[in-house]
Amino acid sequence: MKWSLFVLILMGQCCFFMCQLYEYHFINESKTWKEAKEYCKKKYTDLATVYDMTDMERLLNSRKTQAEAWTGLYNNPGINNRTWHWSLPGLEYNDKKKQPNDTYSVINKPMTWSRAQKYCRDNHTDLISGLAQLNQVKDLNPPEKNFWIGLFSDRWGWSDGSSSSFRNWDPEVGDKNCALLKSSGQWRSADCDETKPFFCYNDEVILIKERKTWEEAVDYCSVHHHGLVSITNPLQQRRVQIRAKNADTDYVWLGLRFSCVLDLWFWVSDQLVCYDNWDPEQKIERCDRAAAMKKGGDKWVTKAETAKFNFICALH
Repeated sequence: MKWSLFVLILMGQCCFFMCQLYEYHFINESKTWKEAKEYCKKKYTDLATVYDMTDMERLLNSRKTQAEAWTGLYNNPGINNRTWHWSLPGLEYNDKKKQPNDTYSVINKPMTWSRAQKYCRDNHTDLISGLAQLNQVKDLNPPEKNFWIGLFSDRWGWSDGSSSSFRNWDPEVGDKNCALLKSSGQWRSADCDETKPFFCYNDEVILIKERKTWEEAVDYCSVHHHGLVSITNPLQQRRVQIRAKNADTDYVWLGLRFSCVLDLWFWVSDQLVCYDNWDPEQKIERCDRAAAMKKGGDKWVTKAETAKFNFICALH
């Protein structure tokens, strides 16, 4: 692999790693990857999906032994299955959203791309990622030589269909088709027919395929679950998006409502609105309005509370 310089990013984001909507479970039984997947789908939700380094720590903390264990990552060979990703979690490949004013540094130390990524994650945040961040570093006077950015492509996907771009490979990845978590915390590929312990995850949100007004949805979730869902970071956003795809209505209700008395949006869970994903043209601050998400979309829109949609409840 070509050696080069690279640019990293140091950053902070409101509520980015708070309040995960899923939990991990270490299963200390030896199974093939396919058998492990079937077990997880029967007992929990699926084999574990990992979105960032915080998830990695949670995964490691759930482990009862130092044995290698299956995750939900698998290789999907085929010329048309290669997908481009950004290294920094939470960014889609074509994401053009404005990013906060972050701090960047040029590391004048030649490394391979994978080692540069590990260096950035160990010592800072990640390799520079996203079009907005690349535009911000134009005035950095980067080195004259080529330097790495956080863009890569691969054929790996997650068992549950999630679009997480997070990878934590050991430099010696291997050329097999299923991903194992090593005792070091990094990943390697292995033959899917090997028998290993494994990680499942349990989703903490549920799609209710009943048509209700916003108030009726709030009452239903409060009685049967743990309230209408709140979204406080991009990871939660993606988990809710996945569930919303299976809705029977064009939109699904979220637990966000506009208060005319306070003149602000608030979550029914009383969490701060420090993350949002509004469609700029669909945010209407008016009495008797609440937030919904379009089925198959990702943006929040304002809808009259009397409209009847499916909705998503929190389980914990």
